Amino acid sequence: MLQQNRDPNMVNAGDMNGSGNLMDFLDEPFPDVGTYEDFHTIDWLREKSRDTDRHRKITSKSKESIWEFIKSLLDAWSGWVVMLLIGLLAGTLAGVIDLAVDWMTDLKEGVCLSAFWYSHEQCCWTSNETTFDDRDKCPQWQKWSELLVSQSEGASAYILNYFLYIMWALCFAFLAVSLVRVFAPYACGSGIPEIKTILSGFIIRGYLGKWTLLIKTVTLVLVVSSGLSLGKEGPLVHVACCCGNFFSSLFSKYSKNEGKRREVLSAAAAAGVSVAFGAPIGGVLFSLEEVSYYFPLKTLWRSFFAALVAAFTLRSINPFGNSRLVLFYVEYHTPWYMAELFPFILLGVFGGLWGTLFIRCNIAWCRRRKTTRLGKYPVLEVIVITAITAIIAYPNPYTRRSTSELISELFNDCGALESSQLCDYINDPNMTRPVDDIPDRPAGPGVYSAMWQLALALVFKIVITIFTFGMKIPSGLFIPSMAVGAMAGRMVGIGVEQLAYHHHDWIIFRNWCRPGADCVTPGLYAMVGAAACLGGVTRMTVSLVVIMFELTGGLEYIVPLMAAAVTSKWVADAFGKEGIYEAHIHLNGYPFLDVKDEFTHRTLATDVMRPRRGEAPLSVLTQDSMTVEDVETLIKETDYNGFPVVVSKDSERLIGFAQRRELILAIKNARQRQDGVVSNSIVYFTEDPPELPPNSPHPLKLRRILNLSPFTVTDHTPMETVVDIFRKLGLRQCLVTRSGRLLGIITKKDVLRHMAQMANQDPESIMFN
Repeated sequence: MLQQNRDPNMVNAGDMNGSGNLMDFLDEPFPDVGTYEDFHTIDWLREKSRDTDRHRKITSKSKESIWEFIKSLLDAWSGWVVMLLIGLLAGTLAGVIDLAVDWMTDLKEGVCLSAFWYSHEQCCWTSNETTFDDRDKCPQWQKWSELLVSQSEGASAYILNYFLYIMWALCFAFLAVSLVRVFAPYACGSGIPEIKTILSGFIIRGYLGKWTLLIKTVTLVLVVSSGLSLGKEGPLVHVACCCGNFFSSLFSKYSKNEGKRREVLSAAAAAGVSVAFGAPIGGVLFSLEEVSYYFPLKTLWRSFFAALVAAFTLRSINPFGNSRLVLFYVEYHTPWYMAELFPFILLGVFGGLWGTLFIRCNIAWCRRRKTTRLGKYPVLEVIVITAITAIIAYPNPYTRRSTSELISELFNDCGALESSQLCDYINDPNMTRPVDDIPDRPAGPGVYSAMWQLALALVFKIVITIFTFGMKIPSGLFIPSMAVGAMAGRMVGIGVEQLAYHHHDWIIFRNWCRPGADCVTPGLYAMVGAAACLGGVTRMTVSLVVIMFELTGGLEYIVPLMAAAVTSKWVADAFGKEGIYEAHIHLNGYPFLDVKDEFTHRTLATDVMRPRRGEAPLSVLTQDSMTVEDVETLIKETDYNGFPVVVSKDSERLIGFAQRRELILAIKNARQRQDGVVSNSIVYFTEDPPELPPNSPHPLKLRRILNLSPFTVTDHTPMETVVDIFRKLGLRQCLVTRSGRLLGIITKKDVLRHMAQMANQDPESIMFN
């Protein structure tokens, strides 16, 4: 039976009658009641109830005076103020990170003599001596070999540049892993698995703290600049959530209510994706689809506002100098044709297979890291992976540059002004066409050599990303996944383009690809491939398509993107339902009840509840027959988070539920503030005091901390229903009764263990409380 939800903390004034001389000290709230310990789950129902009471109190007071009315208005607007501050700080940090990464990435290859803080591109902007063909070359920018040995060509110059490239990469990576290890161990990884767990109601103190924010921002610049196969997009969500946590702590409405704080964090996650991809709407949908557990309509509006402010702030900073929010913004001029859906779907299949391969290999490697001696040497692991990455990456121009620049080049359409190897086509001397509509042409030698280099880069990226993700440094997965898909997509696109050019009389090309027409856009295939691979790894669908079309600014490419995203999800789901973030949540043993998981087994509450047969009876409190010393002994001898309160140990009729932390604080506070409370004082949870002998010490009334409406189910309730209740109401525990008599208790951890057992997994892998 589900009992009605009364607030456990509020008692009618009548409850206090007749107890004037008793130790009912809880008339005034005291510090720390209602807060939670580290690695514990919050009680969503209780947080909601507390917020409702707070709101009711403010509303009633607002009618008393003008000042109270103004205070109520400030309270109502505090949510929007927090969103504004989150958007401003997240946008500013993202802009600073982009500018710093741009400069430090170029620092590995050379330096600007006119102003050392300029990147390569900025250095040559100011030069009057650049030509259009050699726009990357200017006397102000010098490679290290030119600066140190005055040579730009030849074996010695190449070897020196190669050596310094590796040294800079190792220096950046070592500095990053050292900062994370010493100052903020929680700053490693992408942060999204932990944020999903925190948003589901779990407490990880310090994970969203100020030190984590500072160190993650600094080390993110270092690791992306080092050239490792990782991105900044996932960690930017963590950075934005740190901003959200910081600003919510400034307002008591959020700092004192963990449920309300999680609404702010959901909106902050949206702002993080907004600045990572320049996609405010995609950010809101990402928060809704991928990370949030509880997402009311009010949070949707606020997320949209935070994402909008963040994107506007980043646009004001203009880190790339092109008025765009991301480096790889593109615009295509050629429509797509129905026959092209076949290669798009093939790219979706590739994305699904790559996602499955990556998740299985990465989880196996991370499990090995956790269970063997490898995990004891995080600094050495980062140094070795960085060295291998730099040594293999430098000879290939497609792996040497930053991954964002690589994706930008792969997405680009070949215009008349492009100097990339990928655009080395053989031109028809008689061509008189506008610049934007260049017909399909036969591939030149540059395209063929680029195809070889891309194929090698693809294999390298696939392998190295498996070992890089999960190291003790900030590491995002969006950009490497998109790079893998973009390389595969660009190669498929060039293949289709050349096929259409040389065989335009085939039946599939005859209707839409006439000689001299611009039929196939290889950049579009790169974009579809990027979406497919990102979808295969994360299992995103709607938010992924919206992010990709916000990147390209082209609505007409939604169908190819949708086809690829859905295909990659279907293919990946055929091998396993978990995305990379859910897989890492399970690997780390976080108590996360995924809404997407289905529970189809026919077990009952009595099969899961504790105590089981042969176990010690349940530890309970009685309503009026235990002393302070008995309660303290029970707390000392057990590590349970709370205790059911019954009429007596004989009847076992359920009265309510008392939290461990609140019992400890209540007794400690009573001993400090009240005279007459001693170890043999009777503790009672009833409205009226028990009959006591004349000389007995003052009793201690703790009815105010008693939850009088704990969630209960009968012993024959199907576990399918129990799992649903835990998911939808965010319960910490649920009591099992029969005809009002207490039989046992089911905690969230018991539910997760049972689900793991039913799925033939190790139930002890659920580590946290």
